[in-house]
Amino acid sequence: MKSIPKTKIDTPSGKLEYARSGKDGPAVILINGGSGPIEGWYRVFHEVAEATTVVAYNRLGVGGSDKPSTPQHGEAIVTALRQLLQKANILPPYILVGHSLGGLYANLFARQYPNEVAGVVLLDSSHPLDLSMNETQTPFIRGINRILGLFDPLSPGRKWNEVNFVEQTVEQIEKAGSFPDVPLVVVSGGKKPPMMPEHAMEIRKNNQLDLVRLNKQGKQITASRSGHFPQLTEPELVIQAVLDCVHIARKNLLRV
Repeated sequence: MKSIPKTKIDTPSGKLEYARSGKDGPAVILINGGSGPIEGWYRVFHEVAEATTVVAYNRLGVGGSDKPSTPQHGEAIVTALRQLLQKANILPPYILVGHSLGGLYANLFARQYPNEVAGVVLLDSSHPLDLSMNETQTPFIRGINRILGLFDPLSPGRKWNEVNFVEQTVEQIEKAGSFPDVPLVVVSGGKKPPMMPEHAMEIRKNNQLDLVRLNKQGKQITASRSGHFPQLTEPELVIQAVLDCVHIARKNLLRV
């Protein structure tokens, strides 16, 4: 596994661990899935850095970043990310690459700060309507999820965990402005997770198609050999999707 050298930077939200490589722009900002670490990008980070600046980071409560002391909903997470980028002198506009839950934050960031975004890649991203899929799970799985959630308040850091504020994040997306007219690529895993019912997979497929319709530039790529982590199972496809977005964004920026 290729290592990703990390450093830390102080922000008003707390100390954040991040990695930066490459040069030129627009900078590609890799936004992890729920509680995912920088290392989850090891199969794409260095390859993208050969073409442009790339940044990955650990949100509060992950890896070497500080533990959170306030609710980690979407607005708090977007604010902390912008603080990191400003402190590290990584200039906009950015290509936001959001995996899973990170896709909600990319969605919110793009709506709140459209002038800072040159393109978006949603990587098997969460959709605001995915919350309803929990009701399609078996009673056993729903029970396990509820039991696990009971333990969060017992830990000072875990009670502020982002997974406890997904509904609030979705509300923030609904209240934000419209999604900007920028290059948009939706990479969707084609394989059904083993524990997911067929009807839940159908809901998810429809939600992925709905993400494509966020703007008129949206297009979908299906990672047919992948489940929820195309960046690990089909990294070449993800790298190409990101670099295609970078290429289009560069052409658009030259016209401005």
